Amino acid sequence: MNILGIIPARGGSKGVLGKNIKLLGEKPLICYTIDATKDSKLLNEVILSSDDDEIMAVANELGLKIPFKRPDNLATDESPTIDTVIHALEYYKSNGITFDAVCLLQVTNPFRTGKFIDEAITKFQNSNTDSLISVLEVPHEYNPHWIFEENTNGNLKISTGEEKIITCRQNLPTSFYRDGSIYIAKVEVIMKQRSLYGKSISYILADKDRHVNIDTMKDWKIAEELVEKLND
Repeated sequence: MNILGIIPARGGSKGVLGKNIKLLGEKPLICYTIDATKDSKLLNEVILSSDDDEIMAVANELGLKIPFKRPDNLATDESPTIDTVIHALEYYKSNGITFDAVCLLQVTNPFRTGKFIDEAITKFQNSNTDSLISVLEVPHEYNPHWIFEENTNGNLKISTGEEKIITCRQNLPTSFYRDGSIYIAKVEVIMKQRSLYGKSISYILADKDRHVNIDTMKDWKIAEELVEKLND
């Protein structure tokens, strides 16, 4: 399977200014994801998609391929990620190069490893699904069977639609949430359905001890603490 790895990193971060190239520990944040792709054996091509000259310069120094500069209209706060992926695929197609799948790797999840990327790709290749995402288990207190929504009368209803609540924690079904570190999808699904998910989704369980999704300075502080722990 021919797989394109895409690292999206636009400029204009608001939660953490300049976070994509801000030093985390002793290296720029983006370097962690680049290093993981270098350790992967199953990614056929890895590229940066960015609108920012400074990010592109840093990525270039780190040896990441930069085939194009992302158009400004695909780099706003409202720009869907799927459009960035499609733009990259269309660029390659215009140059006579096609891929079977895309592996999207967000800079804001820095502690995935090359081994984990390859484990995800292998599972995806064996799953016969449209996509695969990395996930973490939802703590029982936030299980969807214990989550309520307001009904039309202003009272509460169980979010899953059940009439009776599951009273015992041990009887709750295991549920997951996407941790954001890996998204893999077939190119056919991306182009035809404009989706990174499709109709069938497989998953791989991430390591909660390596997880952080950096959106705020609070997240950044957690990442700094994790760097120290992982380097011990």
